[in-house]
Amino acid sequence: MTRSIIHLNVADFAVAVERIVDRRLQNRPMIVAPLGSARAVVYDMSEEAYQCGIRKHMPLRMARRLCPDASVLHPHPDRYERAMRALLKQALPYSPLVEAGDGDGHLFVDTTGTGRLFGPPVDIAWRLHRQVKTDLGLDPIWSVAPNKLLAKAATRLVKPVGEYVVGAGEEAVFLAPLPIRLVPGLERDDLDRLKAFNFTRVSQVMALSLEHLQVPFGNRARFLYEAVRGIDSSPVLPAGRPGPAVISDHDFDDDTNEPAALESALYGMAEHAGRRLRRQRRAARRISVALDYSDGIRSIRQAAATPATAHDLTLFKAARQALNLARARRLRIRHMRLTCDRLVFPPAQMALFPEDRQNREKQDRMGDAIDRVRSRFGKDMIHVGRTLAA
Repeated sequence: MTRSIIHLNVADFAVAVERIVDRRLQNRPMIVAPLGSARAVVYDMSEEAYQCGIRKHMPLRMARRLCPDASVLHPHPDRYERAMRALLKQALPYSPLVEAGDGDGHLFVDTTGTGRLFGPPVDIAWRLHRQVKTDLGLDPIWSVAPNKLLAKAATRLVKPVGEYVVGAGEEAVFLAPLPIRLVPGLERDDLDRLKAFNFTRVSQVMALSLEHLQVPFGNRARFLYEAVRGIDSSPVLPAGRPGPAVISDHDFDDDTNEPAALESALYGMAEHAGRRLRRQRRAARRISVALDYSDGIRSIRQAAATPATAHDLTLFKAARQALNLARARRLRIRHMRLTCDRLVFPPAQMALFPEDRQNREKQDRMGDAIDRVRSRFGKDMIHVGRTLAA
């Protein structure tokens, strides 16, 4: 049976919620960012601010220079969580398979096989849009497609307002003329590398075989090959089910509190988590480290990955930050767990500065070479130096 996936996307979700609370903010440039912090970055922005060049995670000082007339509001995560719960409540009557984003205004609804009860998927999507707009005051973009990747690409295409329907068998026709940045799942390193080859449209990448892509992209080649052809078998998770996570564990042969041994084990766990994330075509936004001490006490700390990533070294840096926070006792550690959650499609945003892009490209080439050696000869055939202490 051909799947039918509805994707609802409330563009600039935090801004949309704040405008419901204060109607005076309508049609004005607006930035949501922490106030009173010297290193504050943009949490969200309105379409008017976006047109001025403001992007998520941009330093607030730079954003103010680009758009001095923008109103700056402090983020209210509790409001956004309540709005997401209300959005989820609107969709649940139509399907038990409703997957909500992490407070970002995104909602996938699997309406496969529900036609006898509620009519065609397009009618369900239109009805959902009307109910959300009437009951909640939000105006979501919506799309209907055979899988999640195509549905998300369709809402990206019509953002900030509109709707789109991708029929079964129309994958290539729909994707071919699109800018490559609209394909979900591509990280900014992928976009930078494609730009280096002067590839800007999906049709250009679609013309390459898997063998051609493996030369510059290594372990990312399979994902690119399938993504530009609209292939995605990932399911819509049931409502209420905990979000997906990648978990890696390490038991120490002898309890230890040596920083070198802890970081060595942590890097190996970050590599394992990175490989699994890349296979799932996801990126993690939150990294957690749990330490079990010799006396049975557990300490858990978290760090944010901004932007979301599946890159080994970036995962390790966030994990090391969480590890340093969790090591609050002098006792030795028996077991360590690394959890990568709040998984999302990697953000399609290129690096702001060329030097950052060059450094990431070097790291990616090294990571790709290591992955190729391990996939051919086994994971124990090559090690990063910092892992030897474990």
